[in-house]
Amino acid sequence: MHRIYSTAFAAVYPLYVTKVERKGRTAAELDQVIEWLTGFDDAALKQHLAEHTTFEDFFADADLHPNATLITGVVCGVRVQEVEDPLMRRIRYLDKLVDELAKGRPLEKILRT
Repeated sequence: MHRIYSTAFAAVYPLYVTKVERKGRTAAELDQVIEWLTGFDDAALKQHLAEHTTFEDFFADADLHPNATLITGVVCGVRVQEVEDPLMRRIRYLDKLVDELAKGRPLEKILRT
């Protein structure tokens, strides 16, 4: 089992916020991307952050968007679409979306609409 599975989502979320804000994006846009991927509304996301839900439990509760399989590309030298472990693939989907947001990609394209 990978260490990230037992890491609290709340421990990584501020790093995501810092990353996107440093590139001129907002925490609200980040939350919108997370909501698209996981199906969590603002209240559910805040609850997971407050409860320090692990990544494993965070994605176990998530209702992954049907278009999540359209997320492709490389994160940390690994092709997202080739990750075999379903949980790790979901985590990499989120990482890829955060990267795209930070790189200035339009939300319409990030959300695969």
